[in-house]
This record gives sequence, structure tokens and C-alpha cells, in this order.
Amino acid sequence: MEKTERNQLLIGRGMQTTFAPRRQEIVTGDKTIKDLLARWPALNMESQVFAEFHRITNVNLRNTFYAELDRHTKSLVALYRQKASRTGKIPEALQRILREYDMQEEQDINLRRTLSLRALSVYLREDDTDFYKSCNQDGQSDVSDCPLGLLSSSPNLFIPGNLSIVIEGNVVFSQLSTVPEAFLLLFGLIYVFNIEYPKNLVNTFTFIQNILVCLDDNSVMKPCLRALKNELFRDVFPI
Repeated sequence: MEKTERNQLLIGRGMQTTFAPRRQEIVTGDKTIKDLLARWPALNMESQVFAEFHRITNVNLRNTFYAELDRHTKSLVALYRQKASRTGKIPEALQRILREYDMQEEQDINLRRTLSLRALSVYLREDDTDFYKSCNQDGQSDVSDCPLGLLSSSPNLFIPGNLSIVIEGNVVFSQLSTVPEAFLLLFGLIYVFNIEYPKNLVNTFTFIQNILVCLDDNSVMKPCLRALKNELFRDVFPI
């Protein structure tokens, strides 16, 4: 890992060979994320985060996440607009997000994906104020008390910029250009380091787990998630 030109195949074989003791250390140990990244520096690589996720779940995270997100984006956006047409705090919050999206000149696939993910927690009536962080005018931000979140160089997440992933008050990945890319990597890190979902965003991450990554934990879904799932699959498989 300290070499300028890394041997990806050698690193992959080494990570595969040491998977069992590493997994036991992560699940049963009490090391911080910072200590674990220092001990297993290959987990600072996106490719190894996705490889580790596959070792744990046997799921190709990138392919599955984007395929399912694109599959449901149209229906999600329609539901957001439908709720935004009503009155109340939640519709007003959705209106603000949709206005930011509608103001973008080119609404490409990454912007649609961003809208789907950014408005999800609002639609599910969850508080995401401690999850989405933005830098001040000096480009600085205090994330020391942030257990898990995304730090953006811009308060408008629809404008491509520099996104970072924060875990346990430390920036563990940076220079990510889009919200979907950051969410994808963050979800992989949650599984890799056996991190609990943020208490305020349990429904949001459970939706990603069950619907976008197709990992069913066999638990009973909450009514709001069950209702959303039924709405989405009603559009995918019309009666």
C-alpha cells in the first residue's frame, strides 16, 4: 500500500486471504474506524471497499445499487412531487429540494439520482440535519461531533463539487463528485466496518438496504417503508 504503483492483484489476494481474521476483529473488537483504517490501509481504496462488501454479502454493490436506483427513480420523483403539492412542513421541505433540482439547466442521470436520494429522508419524515454537512465560506467545517455523514463543499447538493464521507468525526474519503457516488461508498463502509445506521435515518438506510441493495434482513418493515415499497412496485409491476 505504501508503493507509488500499487499491485492491485496482490492487494486483492492479500485482503481475500486475511478476510476471516479481519472480519472477526472488526465485529468483535473495539477499535475505532481510524485505527482500523491504519491497520488495514487497503480499506482506504474504493475498489477494496466494494470487494469487502462482496465478501460479506455476495452482492455486487455498485451494479445492484445503481440498477435499482435507476429502476425506481421515476416513481420516487413522482411521489416527491405529489407530496410536495400538499401543505405542511414535509411538503415545504420537499418543495425546496425540488426547486433546487428544477433550477439546474441539465438534469442528467446523476442529478435525478441525487434527487431520489436527497429527498428520501424528507419523504420518510426523518431528520437529516446532522447527516448533511456543508463547509462555511472559508471552506471549513466542524465535523468532530458527526458520527456518520456527508460533507459537501456546497450547500446545494445538485451542483457537482467535493463531497467527503465522515465517520466518527473523521473524514475517511474525500473528493467524491456526486451524492450517489458518496452514498454508494458510505453504504459499503457501513457494512465493512459493521456500523449501525444513524438513529435519525434508520428508515432511509433500511430502504437502501432492502430496496436498492436487495438485502432483506427478514425483519418486519415499518409501515412507512412498506407503503413506499408497495407504491414503487405497483408502478414497476402494474396490476
